[in-house]
Amino acid sequence: MKGDVRILVVDDAVVMRRLVKQYLGQMGFNQVYEADNGRSALDILAEEKVGLVISDWLMPDMDGLQLLRTIRNDAPLKHIPFLMMTLLDQKDKVVEAVQAGVTDYLVKPLNFEIFSDKVKRILKGMRHEEDPGTSPD
Repeated sequence: MKGDVRILVVDDAVVMRRLVKQYLGQMGFNQVYEADNGRSALDILAEEKVGLVISDWLMPDMDGLQLLRTIRNDAPLKHIPFLMMTLLDQKDKVVEAVQAGVTDYLVKPLNFEIFSDKVKRILKGMRHEEDPGTSPD
C-alpha cells in the first residue's frame, strides 16, 4: 500500500521539498510529486490522482492556505487529506487552517518522528475509505 500512495509535496524551497521527499522515501513512499507553489500543485492535481498533499503555508503566487481552500471547494479533490507545514505556530493561524479544512498541521523545523507519525495517522484514517491516490492493481 505505501508504495502505491501518490503524495504531492508543495513548497517554494527546493531544500524543504527534498527533505520531505527523503523522509517519505524512508517511510516507503516512492510516488512523490513536487510543486513550488499552489498553482503548480493544482496543475499536478488536475493530471494525477493524489492520496495526500503536504504543503508549506508561505509561498509566492498561491500560498498553502489558498491551495487548501481551493482543494476543499473542488468536488473531485475535496477528499484529499492535507498536511500543512509552516513556521507560523500562532494559535490564530492554526485555527484559520482548521477552519479551512486542514487535516493536520506541522510546525517547521520538521522532526522526522513527528512527521512520520502524522503521515501514518492521516493515511491510516484513509484506509477504511476508498483509497484515493493509489495505483490500480
